[in-house]
Amino acid sequence: MVTGASDGIGAAGARRLRADGHRVVVVGRSPDKVRAVARELDSPWFVADYARLDDVRRLAAELDAACPRVDVLVNNAGGGFGPRTRTVDGHERTMQVNHLAPFLLTNLLLPKLIASRAAVVQTASAGARMFGKLDLDDLDNDRHYTRRKAYGDSKLANLLFTRELHARYGGQGLSAAAFDPRTAATGFASDSRNLLRPVFGRPPLRWLLGTAEKAAGQLVWLAEGVPGRDWQSGVYYSRRRPARWVPPQLRDDALARGLWERSAARVGLA
Repeated sequence: MVTGASDGIGAAGARRLRADGHRVVVVGRSPDKVRAVARELDSPWFVADYARLDDVRRLAAELDAACPRVDVLVNNAGGGFGPRTRTVDGHERTMQVNHLAPFLLTNLLLPKLIASRAAVVQTASAGARMFGKLDLDDLDNDRHYTRRKAYGDSKLANLLFTRELHARYGGQGLSAAAFDPRTAATGFASDSRNLLRPVFGRPPLRWLLGTAEKAAGQLVWLAEGVPGRDWQSGVYYSRRRPARWVPPQLRDDALARGLWERSAARVGLA
């Protein structure tokens, strides 16, 4: 299963995986875009808007009913957004779309993921190290909001979620890893007005970036690899190696546990 597969890294990764002979399920926010990718790949497709947690709950139920087993769940959906807004669920949009929604989806699918001895792959970002500094008492950044901090915090949350997922369920056969796709010329930040928009989403600087296809290489490597042999569970990867530079907070076990507990409460799982 690849979320955020309407375009960019998700679509590129889904194409590579399908070309390698895998059955791929694609998930996206735009019905037209995800349908087009699915038709190209002859794959099942599903639609969900991560800014609405009810969409995520519906998606989880549909995926559970449609898929007898899940070998790999790629939590790729997300992005950078514009001015600070709250979702209909009451959460800051960037944190919900990038972290709370995939956290909820993964947890709702946990019985099937564990039974399948699946791998959960998270698309992270160097933004976690550059801009992220989580405060469990201010996950919505009510006190210190900037667009870059909101994005960095959400990507740091992805890394801490990966670590805690391994800590809680690695002993039951579930594997988890995160990767930094590095910069790529995709639709990232296309609806943002911050300084990252001209770099990630518009000319003339797009030619400086790698392609979505190249960025998807690590996604495919993790999805096709064997945990414990090709890569280690609970680890954050960059260029197919454990990331050399990681956010200091990623080493905080108590923070990882606390984020899990706060996230579960926020999405109604506690």
